[in-house]
Amino acid sequence: MGALLIGGFFMLIGWMVSSRLKSKFKEYSQTHLTRDLTGAEIARLMLADHGIRDVQVICVEGQLTDHYNPADKTVNLSQEVYHGRNAAATAVASHECGHAVQHATAYSMLKLRSAMVPVQTISASVLNFMMMAMMFGAFFASSILPWKTALLIIIVCYAVFALFSLITLPVEFDASRRALAWVKTRNIVTPAEYDMSQDALKWAAMTYVVAAIGAVTTLAYYVMMYLGSDRD
Repeated sequence: MGALLIGGFFMLIGWMVSSRLKSKFKEYSQTHLTRDLTGAEIARLMLADHGIRDVQVICVEGQLTDHYNPADKTVNLSQEVYHGRNAAATAVASHECGHAVQHATAYSMLKLRSAMVPVQTISASVLNFMMMAMMFGAFFASSILPWKTALLIIIVCYAVFALFSLITLPVEFDASRRALAWVKTRNIVTPAEYDMSQDALKWAAMTYVVAAIGAVTTLAYYVMMYLGSDRD
């Protein structure tokens, strides 16, 4: 029940931050960029300025589905960002290219996060199985798998999630730092447009902060439960 309450609380906070993010992007999408560049043009320009020739900029379906894929070296921009000529599109496009620059320069935290992806995937599968087993109960008969052992497995899984979330923070903040520095130096935006782009990226980063705090809090809950079982 405690884990459900923690999860529910951070889901609510995450929803509030996400709603605020969408509101900011909608607001800043109304401001036409003075230089009249689309998100796709800005992305290609930033990549070229950093000497990156092997990354494609492509358009994908959905809203806020923008991401950089290091596996196939693509900057994937949603339709609003790809075709957008506004401060919000500028912020997103340059941020995703910030990840491409990280990849090209072998940024250590990005490499570490990429290496952890398969570990996190396995942990998610294990945790799903454990939670289903807990729900039906029979699996945790002491003769099959003691409760403390099951709890320890859950802790390990959440430790992976927490570590991944914490590693994600510097990766995202660094990508935004690179993006904002470039758009300012390259005079892509006016001072007012820069402030909008900075604010949009701040709210985008907050979604990762909430996720990290939630992962660490959930991990702490299960650790305390495990330590409490020792006292019992």
